[in-house]
Amino acid sequence: MKKQGEEILKNSALSVTAGRKRILDIFLASGNALAHQDIEMQCAEQFDRVTIYRTLQTFLEKGIIHNIPSTDNMVRYALCNDNCITSGHHHDNHVHFKCDDCGKTVCLDDLVIPAIKLPQGYTMKEINMVVSGVCKTCK
Repeated sequence: MKKQGEEILKNSALSVTAGRKRILDIFLASGNALAHQDIEMQCAEQFDRVTIYRTLQTFLEKGIIHNIPSTDNMVRYALCNDNCITSGHHHDNHVHFKCDDCGKTVCLDDLVIPAIKLPQGYTMKEINMVVSGVCKTCK
């Protein structure tokens, strides 16, 4: 897992630092979306809030992670799929699912958000789709 994280950082033209490696390892081990607080709980003794925030912002800019909106106003972040990371071109046109029981948020990469035709004069920046319900584990 550590080698995979280092490869992602190198392929994204980022220096391999202890903070970046640790935070990326948390994402790789998690398998679901994480809030800043989730990451902070796992590495607060090693890194302060500002370092974690800056690392997340860098990962967003490089297309390593993407953010997921939520109804509770807490931003969650998820690891981008391999195509985003290896191509250097970020595309996040998939559905996210938030479980009402366990609270986990996951990317449903196989479900593509349908094309949306906006009225003339409007320019789309991004589309976010979050479906809530009960996940297969909690069902």
